[in-house]
Amino acid sequence: MLGKTAGGLFWMCRYLERSANTARLIEAGARMAMTRASASDAEWQSVLTTANAKQGYLERHDTVERSAVIDYILRDKTNPSSVMSVVDAARNNARMVRVALTREVWEAVNDTWMRLKDALARQVSEKDLPNVLELIRQQSAQVRGALHGTMLRNDIFNFCRIGTFLERADNVARILDVKYYVLLPSVSLVGSSIDNFQWEAILRSAAAERSFAWLNKETGPRAIAEFLILDQRLPRSLAFCYINLARNLSYLEAEYGESRPSQELCNTTLQNLTTTGIDEIIENGLHEFITAIIKDSHELGLQVERDYRFYE
Repeated sequence: MLGKTAGGLFWMCRYLERSANTARLIEAGARMAMTRASASDAEWQSVLTTANAKQGYLERHDTVERSAVIDYILRDKTNPSSVMSVVDAARNNARMVRVALTREVWEAVNDTWMRLKDALARQVSEKDLPNVLELIRQQSAQVRGALHGTMLRNDIFNFCRIGTFLERADNVARILDVKYYVLLPSVSLVGSSIDNFQWEAILRSAAAERSFAWLNKETGPRAIAEFLILDQRLPRSLAFCYINLARNLSYLEAEYGESRPSQELCNTTLQNLTTTGIDEIIENGLHEFITAIIKDSHELGLQVERDYRFYE
């Protein structure tokens, strides 16, 4: 496969995953702001930080304010990570690799772009926000369903999945770092009484609140951190993402007949996630652990680009 095609598939799926993650993040921020009005500004700053959009936002706005933050993250064209920007980018990548996609996948991507372009043509009102966020999540799921239901399990599919799981791992790691570390800045505070709505917001941001409730009778920082980092049953845990990254990279290795540096990088991080317990993580510093995962994910993405010559 041409490197440019591999890169188009990788980034198409990475951008679509980012759009859904952003919608979940805004929903969690809106719920938290309504629950704790006195902390609403801090909550929206947290949303901007998690979305890696705070600097860009402050270059255009003097204050952090709910409607402005939501508009910037949903539809501002100057924000390369806004939902509309990444959906535009996903469609452009899909057009570039259209011959590698089934008709169903291309139509799902194109439908996503058309529907969100219409939904985000103007600033979203508070009344319409829940429906718009639900639409963003549904459209991302529609593409994912078409991908799983119609694509051959070959290198095309593997590059798509690598993009998805890298983006998902990065998103969950950033949610944990911003939320958990801000709330519990020192190990001595772990296990102390804490606002349950904050923890619900963390789980909701990662689309994991119901799964967590099924498996845990009580909430708390240790249990939630363990669930989102180490639980291999949760499709959005860091461990689950890296297990699948390693699997898809190994499929590429088998298909192309050679191991590449990205496989070794991935396996190193996966070993860290599968051999380290939550008590050890907390004792050594959750922030430090998560920061290392974010760094590892960034380096892995760059190495995949180099290994498979995305820009050649």
